[in-house]
Amino acid sequence: MTRGVCLCGAVEYRVSGPFTMMMHCHCSMCRKHHGAAFATFVAAPYAAFEWVRGKEAVVAYKSSEHGTRSYCRHCGSVAPMPMPDAGLAVVPAGNLEGDPGIRPQAHIFVGSKAAWYTITDSLPQHAGMPPEFGGGMGVARPAVAQREGVADGSCLCGEVAYEVSAPVRMYHCHCGRCRRARSAAHTTNMFSNLADFSFTRGEELVAQYKVPEALRFGVAFCTRCGGKVPRVSRERGVVVVPVGALDTDPGMRPQANIYVASKAPWYEITDGLPQYAEMPPA
Repeated sequence: MTRGVCLCGAVEYRVSGPFTMMMHCHCSMCRKHHGAAFATFVAAPYAAFEWVRGKEAVVAYKSSEHGTRSYCRHCGSVAPMPMPDAGLAVVPAGNLEGDPGIRPQAHIFVGSKAAWYTITDSLPQHAGMPPEFGGGMGVARPAVAQREGVADGSCLCGEVAYEVSAPVRMYHCHCGRCRRARSAAHTTNMFSNLADFSFTRGEELVAQYKVPEALRFGVAFCTRCGGKVPRVSRERGVVVVPVGALDTDPGMRPQANIYVASKAPWYEITDGLPQYAEMPPA
């Protein structure tokens, strides 16, 4: 029995049967919805999936004519996608507790991979959907022109947009909170001074959730689509940007893996970047 839960704990589910598939997806929709470099999904027989609580807290957003994406209305964590007609349940691996007993099998939609992220493992790579799952390149999103010295970003539905310049640092974070918040193997966060960030539209659609017992940890997301957006901390003068949601290259690359002591047991770090059990010194 494998348990999954969102960041705030309102949505809980479990899978009793064996997982049949685990894939890293690099499509732009996954990156925007999760706010991560890629999303990792596992699949199991539909009959093996069960909601424990909080189904009423799950919001569904129709991201295209081909699919719907779900998230917790309270904290924005990505929710499972039960597919009874296909006999499957597709679950975001970042929200699973413990070891699911399966390991990633391939990278898919690498034709849409983020420019700032480099795949360094030896798993098979597919430009779109693998042939055994029907192939295809998915839904193309409008390209955003690169501006010198500025990175543009937006949520999944496009109603929230922002720009950021002069980022200070960028880390892959493997802590349990980040994995549950982004519903991914890890998050990639870019930190900026408040003076170098601004929303260009849709700020009124942004919700923030702070973990009650945490000193500072929180997330921000679009209430219309669940797409992850920057979290503004005005009291500290800092903005935390989910790099997966950017539309253009920020001009910075990840500098380290942090909180690797909390790393998901199913994910292997292969990028050669410095690793810190928690936060780097200083």
